[in-house]
Amino acid sequence: MKMGIFKSMLIFPFFLIANFLLFTHSDATTFDVRNNCPYTVWAASVPVGGGRQLDSGQTWTIDVPAGTQGARIWARTGCNFDGSGHGKCETGDCNGLLQCQAYVIPPNTLAEYGLKQFNDLDFFDISLVDGFNVPMDFSPTFNGVTRGIRCTVDINGQCSNQLRAPGGYNNPCTIFKTDNYCCNYGNCGPTEFSKFFKDRCPDAYSYPKDDQTSTFACPTGTNYRVVFCP
Repeated sequence: MKMGIFKSMLIFPFFLIANFLLFTHSDATTFDVRNNCPYTVWAASVPVGGGRQLDSGQTWTIDVPAGTQGARIWARTGCNFDGSGHGKCETGDCNGLLQCQAYVIPPNTLAEYGLKQFNDLDFFDISLVDGFNVPMDFSPTFNGVTRGIRCTVDINGQCSNQLRAPGGYNNPCTIFKTDNYCCNYGNCGPTEFSKFFKDRCPDAYSYPKDDQTSTFACPTGTNYRVVFCP
């Protein structure tokens, strides 16, 4: 009898732990971030993930809790970090840290998302509002529910000298700092620069008010992949 009680005391916590792990896993969304570029990038993810070097062909898996919003994943290029994770990137730099804790310095292509939001939906987009550095694909990892979104044109090779930056293409707000480009107050509409982006990447945000054609949704519980240079 004493041995039976001892066994049950061992088994009971095991099932509690197993159920807890099952719950936490099922309540998280998985993002597979893959570098298909022929060069190294330093992937970044906030508020969950931080950052990681990805050589060509490597993948980074991030589990993100349900309810996370205001989240972003992007590629940094031309980076150098020391052993303590401090350094600098040519594009997408986040305060000189390998493990990003906050948002970035443009230019960079952004994958943006919010999980388990209105009507139990995830919302996601590709944004060029802060410029462009690498092509991107942002898609659910299964077919038949929501199509993926892509921006695969070599915008860096086509951009005007006005917005050209080392390793990327700046947004006009960064350069000109006027409200018609930054949309800080009132209404703003497309500009010659946002139309340049939209013509080449119709799925992507081209300016801050470009919601209608640029925001996509999937049922909560969907997993995703973000591919650099698809």
